Amino acid sequence: MARRWRRWAAAALRLPGKVRSRWRRSLQFRVVTVTMVLSIGVAVGLGEYIADRVAGGLEQTRQSVAKGIAGSGFYNTRQELQNYSSGTLNDTNLSDAVNFLGKQLNAGSANGQLYQVVVEISGAGASAISPQDTPGAGVPSMIPADFANQLKNNVNQTFSMYATLEETAANGQTTEVPAVLYGQRVTVSGGLSADVFYIFPLAQDQTTLNIVEESLALAGLVLVLALAVIAWFVTRQVVTPVRMAAAIAERLAAGRLDEQMRVRGEDDLASLATSFNKMAGNLQSQIRRLEELSRMQRRFVSDVSHELRTPLTTVRMAADLIHDERENFDPTVSRSAELLQTQLDRFEELLADLLEISRFDAGAAVLDAEPVDLRILIQKVVDGAAPLAERKGSRMVTRFPEQSAVAEVDTRRIDRILRNLVVNAIEHGEGKDVVVTVAADEDAVAVSVRDYGVGLRPGESSLVFNRFWRADPARARTTGGTGLGLSIALEDAKLHRGWLQAWGEPGDGTQFRLTVPRTVGTELLHSPIRLEPEDSLHHQRHRRLPPAASAHRGLVRTGAQVAALGDSSSRLERYPNVFVLPGADVTDVTDAAESQARTAETERPAEGGQTEGSERPRSDEGE
Repeated sequence: MARRWRRWAAAALRLPGKVRSRWRRSLQFRVVTVTMVLSIGVAVGLGEYIADRVAGGLEQTRQSVAKGIAGSGFYNTRQELQNYSSGTLNDTNLSDAVNFLGKQLNAGSANGQLYQVVVEISGAGASAISPQDTPGAGVPSMIPADFANQLKNNVNQTFSMYATLEETAANGQTTEVPAVLYGQRVTVSGGLSADVFYIFPLAQDQTTLNIVEESLALAGLVLVLALAVIAWFVTRQVVTPVRMAAAIAERLAAGRLDEQMRVRGEDDLASLATSFNKMAGNLQSQIRRLEELSRMQRRFVSDVSHELRTPLTTVRMAADLIHDERENFDPTVSRSAELLQTQLDRFEELLADLLEISRFDAGAAVLDAEPVDLRILIQKVVDGAAPLAERKGSRMVTRFPEQSAVAEVDTRRIDRILRNLVVNAIEHGEGKDVVVTVAADEDAVAVSVRDYGVGLRPGESSLVFNRFWRADPARARTTGGTGLGLSIALEDAKLHRGWLQAWGEPGDGTQFRLTVPRTVGTELLHSPIRLEPEDSLHHQRHRRLPPAASAHRGLVRTGAQVAALGDSSSRLERYPNVFVLPGADVTDVTDAAESQARTAETERPAEGGQTEGSERPRSDEGE
């Protein structure tokens, strides 16, 4: 039993949420609910109005009838008392005359069902009448005292009031009965007077009013339910085609372009279905036309790329021969040979990128995954980009975790992604530091490449992956890029079911983040590295930190440890105290790192030498 109550309680707690969800998602439910609420309001208001009118009519009718009956009774009583006082009747037959008066006044009461009459005789000769002989003896105790006193103080005046009287049934049970009272003290010149009370019970009127109210409530309930059913039926006629259109639109979005709505009749909904079918047909023809154009474009790119291979090979052989003999030419021809060699390299790279893009477009790209430690891979990329960084004046800084960062990846494709990101960071870093960070958790491995160069304007973080897009078209491309590198990198990341994302602010540099799952086919839910770096100007403004004035802003040195990884002789700097996973409190970590940096600065000798155990940050200059 307790478990059943708990289930009921849980269902009751879930009910408001289900109702809110239904309200948000169903137009039909909203229309029916609003119709029911408004109908209930109208039914209640109309019922109250009709009940008040009926009650007022019953009251007015009862008052009119009661006033007429009471006035006639008061007149008859005055006539009888005049007969008593004139001496027509003696004291011996006074009791019979009063009994006759009581019977005469109660003649039309239907045995007390419609009204009751109470008469109290006072004055000369009244003492001859015993209490048990008085008509209605005992009933005057039911009359309110203030009403009776009001009659005594005002002779021959009619008074009325509403009161609730107690009525005792034959079985002795007492019930309260609402009634209207009419009374008058009738006095004649002979000194004889009588207090006459008319009691008109309102039980029948109350019963009639209750029946009317119950009938109105039942009619209102039936009306509300009927309106709800009507609203449900009417809205269903409108909502059903809309739902069908929504379902067909979803199927069209899924690629099922042959879906059509059924057209019934010639009304507005039929016009909607006809227009929707025309739209679907036009959309289908346009999509097929675009697919055909895209197929022809991919075919053209693929064919041109393959056809250019043969003449390019011939030109390359001739150019290599000329380039090898350039020292025997005059300076002008020698320089031309070098330019020819450089442009042929760029052309071959562009041709290779076009072929790679055509493979992605055709869906022919294949993933050759194997377990690889991305720390080793990124270190090789950094070492390969060292000459370019030295020419640009940039310093390469790597931040690796102590634990391995192994993931199942295609080494060639990931190497291409990382090389593209690092080279772009050096080229656009304006001679400032380039920071490469690797992080991993149980599900994913992430690599971020951070530079402090020109940055990206709002909205450009999504445009950088477009084909042939350049942030500054007037900017010289010193490394011979083709404009397809980031597009290919994005496709390579998608092939791994990973993410390649960009962040940037004008004047604050950029950060590209690559996230791949540790196991091929696993869906990514998060990244171990935040997309926006902690040393961005936005975070500094938010935390009210002063911006770094150094040209190498954003680097926090905390005693980097130099270690070898595998057979590689490259030095890896580890910053486990600086790197922060998503959700961690970075304030304490940053404060601790800055404290260590200030301590190291204090202990440094005045001559500029290094203290024992301290290390300078990694630089590719001369290493």
